[in-house]
Amino acid sequence: MKKNWIRGVLAAALCSVTLGFNTPNVDPTQQENIEIIIKSNLSVEDKVEKILQQLTLEEKVGQMTQITLDVITKGENVFVSDEPLTVDKKLLEEAIKKYKIGSVLNTANNRARSTEKWNEVITQIQKVAMKEIGVPVLYGVDAIHGTTYTAGATFFPQQIGMAATWNPELNRQGCEVTAYETRASSIPWDFSPVLDMGRNPAWPRIWETYGEDVYLTSQMGIAAVKGYEGENNDLSDNTKVASCIKHFLGYGSERSGKDRTPSYLPEIELREHYLPSYKAAIDAGAHTIMINSGIINGTPVHASYKLLTDLLKKELGFEGLVVTDWADIENLHNRDKVAATHKEAVKQSINAGIDMSMVPYNFNFCGYLIELVNEGEVPMERIDDAVRRILTVKVKLGLFETPAPKVKDYPKFGSKEHEQIAYNAASESITLLKNDKDILPLKKGTKILVAGPNANSMRTLNGGWTYSWQGEKVEEFAQDYNTIFEAVQNTFGKENVNLVQGVEYNHEGQYYEEKNIDIQAAVKAASSADVVLLCLGENTYTETPGNLHDLYISQNQRKLAEALAATGKPVVLILNEGRPRLISQFESDMQAVVHTYLPGNFGGDALADILVGDVNPSGKLPYSYPMYPNALGTYDHKPSEASEKMEGMYDYNSSLPFQYAFGFGLSYTTFEYANLKVSNTDFGPDDNIKISVDVKNTGKVEGKEVVQLFTKDVYASITPDNKRLRRFEKVNLKPGETKTVSFTLSARDLAFVDADLKWTVEEGEFKLMIGDKTTSVNVTKTKKFDQASN
Repeated sequence: MKKNWIRGVLAAALCSVTLGFNTPNVDPTQQENIEIIIKSNLSVEDKVEKILQQLTLEEKVGQMTQITLDVITKGENVFVSDEPLTVDKKLLEEAIKKYKIGSVLNTANNRARSTEKWNEVITQIQKVAMKEIGVPVLYGVDAIHGTTYTAGATFFPQQIGMAATWNPELNRQGCEVTAYETRASSIPWDFSPVLDMGRNPAWPRIWETYGEDVYLTSQMGIAAVKGYEGENNDLSDNTKVASCIKHFLGYGSERSGKDRTPSYLPEIELREHYLPSYKAAIDAGAHTIMINSGIINGTPVHASYKLLTDLLKKELGFEGLVVTDWADIENLHNRDKVAATHKEAVKQSINAGIDMSMVPYNFNFCGYLIELVNEGEVPMERIDDAVRRILTVKVKLGLFETPAPKVKDYPKFGSKEHEQIAYNAASESITLLKNDKDILPLKKGTKILVAGPNANSMRTLNGGWTYSWQGEKVEEFAQDYNTIFEAVQNTFGKENVNLVQGVEYNHEGQYYEEKNIDIQAAVKAASSADVVLLCLGENTYTETPGNLHDLYISQNQRKLAEALAATGKPVVLILNEGRPRLISQFESDMQAVVHTYLPGNFGGDALADILVGDVNPSGKLPYSYPMYPNALGTYDHKPSEASEKMEGMYDYNSSLPFQYAFGFGLSYTTFEYANLKVSNTDFGPDDNIKISVDVKNTGKVEGKEVVQLFTKDVYASITPDNKRLRRFEKVNLKPGETKTVSFTLSARDLAFVDADLKWTVEEGEFKLMIGDKTTSVNVTKTKKFDQASN
């Protein structure tokens, strides 16, 4: 007995030295045992199992509990923290010592912090966690286009812009930078990427997605997971973070288009268009997943055993950590009315398959769950399964050895190297949608009027989740970067560029409010300009605050566009928006249209370089740009939804007259396709075919082209989609240069979900389409595939 006591004291002392923490008054047995386990040569699985055996029920439930940072910082209440930010030692000790909490998320007061402040705060949290439990806290944050809540971080285009690059490798690089800078902030868990489908243009989170197509989303999702976690998903690398794919499943399919409102989603549609992106990311090794806050077919996803256990954990084989979204267990009682009490809500969600509750403002979850286990309402096996998943992520991240890394270990934070990648992403995302009479690029010396509410705003270039949740604090942190107006001035000369906005946003009010409306001032200023750059779009928003009732661009902005067009001066419309706001009322009066999406801090510079011709635009639309609010749809619609005029476009009287088609984007050069070939025209359900095509730059400048392979099932037992994207590759071509682009396609790639909910490829003809070239192949036999098959 004495030997054990001495060994425990020595081990505790060793732990203090190893981790750099002062650990007085520690129960030496548990901490000793956990440290011995971590330092052993056991596998991750065996380490987790042995740590699990050390924990009490209270400690296990604590591991399943996640609170927001405001709960443990000094302030008048749990919703508001004092500034400068300071951890409240009493509240922190209560959270960990009494409730044993295992995770913290978010920032405090909804604002960015320095890397030094993050290290200070998280180090304090980890010291208490290691002292009291011997298990580190797992800290998480929404770093969705850069490290959202860290001052000086590198910001990339939002996901919809990254999708517009059609360049997964560039997306991987951006996520790799974000992982590095998030870890430099002492944060090892990133709630990204969003793999929801952006198939309803009205949805306020469409800009957080990779667009409407499941294959493009899947490829971008795989690249994101590899960027965050590394090629081999080795989380022990202290430049990587645990990714969190979200929001499983069907989020964004709301009937109303408004955030967190009900979805009615047939399982065929769910499996064919909403599930594959998650399967791809799971197969790519993503360690964690966040759940859809909404309701599908009347059942909240957080309470669905069918979706969380049967589908996610069993069918897809997901072995990682499943976390709720913000307060969504409480919402089962408060909002969705499927649980008569909060305790019943906890029972439903945990038994459904939730592993960690993003509570986030109280500790009631702990008490309810302990009672439910003791009453036999939640099996201990379910608790152990959840904690096993949580501990696995913590062990793999190396948090037991290094609970909080030091800022000095990350010299590339905010570096020029990282900024160059962000600039490259912005320049490849920007999409040229119209260029009548080749008005673009503009010549140096052109007299330019820059107008519109988005002309001189860093906030609108970045969008939400930038330095703060709604992006309203961007101007405070982004003064060192260039707005569109400033970038155009730098490129064309201050003497040649004038700013008269005509309409401005009311940044103190709701995101859609506008003020300082003086359209005539802009009209007057246009008289001395050669060309008008009209910067329209949206102010920042995300989630429910971004709900809208009218998809048309605001009436003030429309009036500004019409008034400037009436001057007779050529108008170049710059769209800076998170979703496709409708412009059909005045688009025909615009000489050019350039879509920037939400390009980040380097969007202004990238746009100016495109306008002057130093960069040739190469972005392509990741969604169908609608023309009218009652004609919303996607490119992969059913045949009855639109009559085709020509490939990729539609008759005016069609039910889906798109302003611009999915995958569309112009260049300053031209490309020609030839020699579309297939290795064999007949192939079986287990075979592959090779497709090749020659692409030539027939213009006068170097350019990048996205080669897109679409397929069309001519006839099927379930009405087939109009066409489907199956492969793509972005290639760079010099003037006169030709490259042969090849793809390999399997019969499984042509499969659809049939009436029996099985992935099926049926005997018959399929059209293959690349550019303006089409050929046909035949599948010789019908076959059903397992969900798990590739």
